[in-house]
Amino acid sequence: MKHFKTLSAYFEYMSLPSPENPMFSVLASSGENFLPCPREKSPPITNDCYSISLKKIVKGQLTYGRTKYDFTNGALIFIAPRQVLEWDDSLVFEQKGFSINFHEDFIKGTELEQKIKKWGFFSYSANEALHLSPSEEKQMEAIVANIKTEYHNNQDEFSKDIIISQLSTLLKYANRFYERQFINRKELSTTLLDQLYTELDNYSESGQLEKKGIPSIEEIAHKMSVSQRYLSDSLKKETGKTTSEHLQLYLIDEAKNFLLKPNKSISEVAYLLGFEYPQYFSRLFKKKEGLSPTEYREKYKLN
Repeated sequence: MKHFKTLSAYFEYMSLPSPENPMFSVLASSGENFLPCPREKSPPITNDCYSISLKKIVKGQLTYGRTKYDFTNGALIFIAPRQVLEWDDSLVFEQKGFSINFHEDFIKGTELEQKIKKWGFFSYSANEALHLSPSEEKQMEAIVANIKTEYHNNQDEFSKDIIISQLSTLLKYANRFYERQFINRKELSTTLLDQLYTELDNYSESGQLEKKGIPSIEEIAHKMSVSQRYLSDSLKKETGKTTSEHLQLYLIDEAKNFLLKPNKSISEVAYLLGFEYPQYFSRLFKKKEGLSPTEYREKYKLN
């Protein structure tokens, strides 16, 4: 797999114009001027750059991480350093919009470096684009126009700070719009919750809890064909709880059924649920229920 350490090397591979700044580039269509056409196809590649692009796909698919990248008209696409990209010659973009690319070192030592790690839209290995309304597109394009003006001016000691400030504003708006998208995706979130519990039921009923232990969030998300960050973000918006919290609630609920069977010791219940150490199971149970497993059994045991 090819990996590109510099923005210039990545652009050369992509058959794009050399960036005016070795760490930063902005390409934007205006009037009759279209974006330059990128490389027609590519095997899996990675690079050390962030990419933010507003593009319309005409046909074809882009593979990002393990899945197809879901994006439609007016879609803002986010790609993080070292994420795997792949596409073939069936992928066709309408050459309007914009594309901002910058090396991760461009923001080193800045406030944006810390913030960008907290924004989930860069982190999905199974990603969906940010779908913008026409008014949201205009807001984004106005900010990009400011960045483009600064980028093409004779860059001086203030240029980088100004560009990073505008870039931070762009990403703050993106975060706002993503929040809106998650709120408006309740049906999907509910479906994900149903899928989560179905996967956990299948895992438990097949005896894998006892044999393999508690599944990792990454393993669960992979079975659901989404990234663990996307799954957690979606569930948090819809239910107020992360994937880890739902997993713990599932285990506690299963534990209650076992605890009410008098032939099972507390340690046996813990091992059946995939806990390596019964003490950890007991602490988690008491934290969630306010009672120890023994106290719960005494209080609710069947006569």
